[in-house]
Amino acid sequence: MREMTVSKNDAGQRLDRFLAKAFPRLPSATAQKYIRQKRIKVGGKRTEQSYRLTEGDTIQLYINDTFFEAEMQENRLYQTISRPSLAICYEDEQILIVDKPPGLQSHSGNEKGEITLADLIKAHLYQSGAWNPAREQSFVPALSNRLDRNTGGLVLAAKTAAALQMLNQKIRDREIEKYYLLAVHGRPEPPAGRLEGHLIKNRQENRVSLTRAEADGAKAAVTEYRTLTSRDGLSLVECRLLTGRTHQIRAQMAALGCPLLGDRKYGGTGGKAHQALWAYRICFQFTSDAGVLNYLNRQEFLSEEAPTWRTLF
Repeated sequence: MREMTVSKNDAGQRLDRFLAKAFPRLPSATAQKYIRQKRIKVGGKRTEQSYRLTEGDTIQLYINDTFFEAEMQENRLYQTISRPSLAICYEDEQILIVDKPPGLQSHSGNEKGEITLADLIKAHLYQSGAWNPAREQSFVPALSNRLDRNTGGLVLAAKTAAALQMLNQKIRDREIEKYYLLAVHGRPEPPAGRLEGHLIKNRQENRVSLTRAEADGAKAAVTEYRTLTSRDGLSLVECRLLTGRTHQIRAQMAALGCPLLGDRKYGGTGGKAHQALWAYRICFQFTSDAGVLNYLNRQEFLSEEAPTWRTLF
């Protein structure tokens, strides 16, 4: 028998969902059976799989030792990444804001062994002592927004479960404003406006296209833009995302007749190996209670990594 105590970051979850995260090698059906058979108890008593854990609860597990084997490969990764090269814009006890360079995958790398931004963040937090997988048991620091591999700029990450839940909620409620700088071919007409439409993703080609609202799989996409300056057939544009769809800015600007510099997938030419797109500004504009993140209200953070393509203007 082994016993564990529920931490603050693990509290609030259903028992079955906690077990799925804490013991990924324990099949869901087996966990449900063990709960019914009282081989998994809370506070020494039989409980239901839907029971909501509270901080300080003790969980007793009468299960095979093989299910306790930690994900050692990941833990070794966090230990061995030497001095994670993160461009940290801001960090406190709840959140982390970093500048992601173009070429780095946000998470879930496609290539075996590829290090992602999420890996670097977890390694940084692990090595600094801000996060310990053994202590947390099921919570893992996570990104709240993602950028395409070849897009650079600010990415939000949560260091606690409460912060992760609140960041995700505020992004859904559009109370966190995200602004991008981009270099495009031509001059947008009109020079400022609002782009509204529906996007559908072609997974085989990893690209999106504008489509009818009623099309199967179509998702609404809304972007506000304004032209900052134009020169030599290029324009510097600021965009504000009101929705967060895959390739949203790239596809909508291309449809406007102004593809991004270097974005060959959507009709752009020139530039370097990546599109001229940078998430440069994040504003917290809470209109309702933000719990543990209330202190961030009305704060703004700017990218400290100036894109080299801005020198074109």
